[in-house]
Amino acid sequence: MRILTTGPAEPARDTSDVTDAELAEIYRYPADRAWLRVNFVSSVDGAAQGPDGRSGTISGRPDRHVLALLRALCDVILVGAGTARAERYGPATIRPAFTALREKLGLAPTPPIAVVSHSLDLPDGLLADPRTVVITARASSPERRAALEDRVDVAIAGESEVDVTEAVAALTDRGYRRILSEGGPSLFAELLAGSLVDEVCLTQSPELLAGPAMRITHGPLLAEPTRLTLASLLEEDGFVFQRWLTGSHHETPG
Repeated sequence: MRILTTGPAEPARDTSDVTDAELAEIYRYPADRAWLRVNFVSSVDGAAQGPDGRSGTISGRPDRHVLALLRALCDVILVGAGTARAERYGPATIRPAFTALREKLGLAPTPPIAVVSHSLDLPDGLLADPRTVVITARASSPERRAALEDRVDVAIAGESEVDVTEAVAALTDRGYRRILSEGGPSLFAELLAGSLVDEVCLTQSPELLAGPAMRITHGPLLAEPTRLTLASLLEEDGFVFQRWLTGSHHETPG
């Protein structure tokens, strides 16, 4: 992997391969505040899904490596139930190469998954970890909630529908300040509409797909476009790794 730029103040430069330690420094979370990072992969023509409806089919080895690092750096992984079902989520694992990094950061061996769901139709694999946080609305099925509460952590956020602002607050109240959201596109759009996203990490996969696939955001048009500032740009085997800061964040975290 090579660095193309680490922001507008630094020109592109040729480097030797970036080490995992250097990569962790580039993607480090801020130490003094909660931070919500969103991570997606898309094709060059903007498809966030492969022909099978899964993002994994447009991923590749470099993208999976960066995703593994981002998971190693976070306190919790936030995901919508539709994505959790489509991508067959289970409890998160950490690559052995990043075990020492989590230990250095004082984090648990693996991050829990927080899943947003109104229907409470969840993959059984996620329910195997009692640390899983199920975030739902008060109007969801009381019977299903009660059954889940015996197995995992259930948080109420919103009345008739899940309120994403309350959902994020529920995570920070539990001490999860370094949040990694892995989608899907509808959840991302809601988080943007609520001005809750601090950073967008986008992997551009070196392929064109056409077809009907969704973009990385899917929802009503935002009242105002979310302005982004480029924080870093990396490349490996044709995969381009973009890191963008939102709103008033004009400096990289740290």
